[in-house]
Amino acid sequence: MKSADFDATARGRRFLGHVVEETLSGRGGRIKAYSIAVEVFGRDASFDPQTDPIVRIEAGHLRRSLERYYLTAGRSDPILITIPKGAYVPTFSSRPQPAAVRAVPQTADAVQNARPWRRRNAAPLAAVLAAVVAVLAVLAWKLVPTNLRAGAPEVPRLLVERFDDLSGTEASAAIAGGLTQQIVGQLAKFKDIAVVEAAEPGGTTAPPRFALAGSVSHSADAFRLRVRLISRNDGSVLWANSYDGGMEVGKFLDAEADIARKVATTLAQTYGVIFQTDAAFRVDNPPDDWAAYSCTLSYYAYRVDLDAKAYPAVRACLEKAVERFPNYATGWGLLSQTYIDGIRYRYPFDATSSSEIERALTAARRAVEIDPLNVRGQQAEMIALYLNGEVDSALAVGKQAMAINPNDTELLGEYGYRLALSGHWDEGCPLVAEARERNPGPFAYYESALALCSYFRGDNEQAVMWIRKVSAPSNANYHAIAAAIFGEGGHAADSRRESDWLKQNAPALVANARQEISMRLARRQDVDFFLGSLRKAGLDVAD
Repeated sequence: MKSADFDATARGRRFLGHVVEETLSGRGGRIKAYSIAVEVFGRDASFDPQTDPIVRIEAGHLRRSLERYYLTAGRSDPILITIPKGAYVPTFSSRPQPAAVRAVPQTADAVQNARPWRRRNAAPLAAVLAAVVAVLAVLAWKLVPTNLRAGAPEVPRLLVERFDDLSGTEASAAIAGGLTQQIVGQLAKFKDIAVVEAAEPGGTTAPPRFALAGSVSHSADAFRLRVRLISRNDGSVLWANSYDGGMEVGKFLDAEADIARKVATTLAQTYGVIFQTDAAFRVDNPPDDWAAYSCTLSYYAYRVDLDAKAYPAVRACLEKAVERFPNYATGWGLLSQTYIDGIRYRYPFDATSSSEIERALTAARRAVEIDPLNVRGQQAEMIALYLNGEVDSALAVGKQAMAINPNDTELLGEYGYRLALSGHWDEGCPLVAEARERNPGPFAYYESALALCSYFRGDNEQAVMWIRKVSAPSNANYHAIAAAIFGEGGHAADSRRESDWLKQNAPALVANARQEISMRLARRQDVDFFLGSLRKAGLDVAD
């Protein structure tokens, strides 16, 4: 407020100083147009905000001054102050420091080849994030004074700039504008990020941390889009790619839509470029908004190999996040999925605990109630209904979620898996394969699903190939799938190893095999076939 670089009038500075002081003193509820007019601008008691727009006008000026400041001289300020539109009570949020940002490869081929979440690096990073969250779950909510806490969780904000027209023709200008809008539309379907267009007036929250920029050129028969994701903290290029399309009338619109889907999925999907960038951030003493967002990052890190040791901290962190931010739709959806994991993975498997289906359904439906277009909640509701034996209802919810965002590969894989396990193997398995191809993780989950797909199609050689790729050493379900596949294929040493592991580490699964398998496989013939394979592996499972 006192910085010489803060380009605001004396009246704007008084305005900002007043609302900040009132908020930090716990009197935010008193901040109204009338009180600002009287106490800051010297209006008398007859002031009527309906006829005198001074407060509204000055608030607009102040928002623009703050946005300019944080984009220039205030780029390194650790705390951001914003005045939301339609209100005058300021909010406070943290800006992660740019020195900790790790750029990902700048070319598409490098991104595909690097695959930071493939098995080579997934376990170490998951362990680090789980450890961080274990600390956050205990400390993060106490480290920042209450009066500096933000009113909503951190959400990555992406500024989409209109693509440059390099050819300078009417056609290339139309292509540039069309691609910009197509990509904005596809990105907006991902509710874990917020998309901002370059033309957005004023500033309602913290400045976007990411920007998407690009250029379009064309020849007589083809066009090319060059696009890049930029960190607005330090200007580094986090990702770049180029896409080509034909100019033929019948193909142009399809090419434009396909490019938009590819760009949006690459950037905004669960394990996409934005997620990878934020997962590499280190935020010391994070405020509440970032701590809550870190809980979602840690959940996805845990999901890479479903580490039972990380599970309690992830669950506790998400419970705290929705307690602090009760309207956090993504937080509720992921919390529901942690409850679901407690049901289907039994941490530890021998634990005797009551079903948490109702708790999972309640959390999932809370997410959908808050934001009907947030597919994390619908995804969780689908899985919870399925595990509760409501297969048709589960698939209906999944189909509805897929209609909202067919490019969400996390949802695509889960919906495909539910279809497959319900007996629609030919319909569901290709969706799982597509999810694995398009999503940088979690591979163990997809590969175990594809192993089951091959197993139930009778292609045991392919099933063995997939199950040998799976690395989830502490997850009993994966060991059961491996035991069945190796047993059915006559791989004696492998099936004996898996059977011995299950007997030692998950005797409750063996003792209740039919019940556990029936919760996952909807058709009786599939359950019987799987149990028969477990017997071939040397497990004494009851009928």
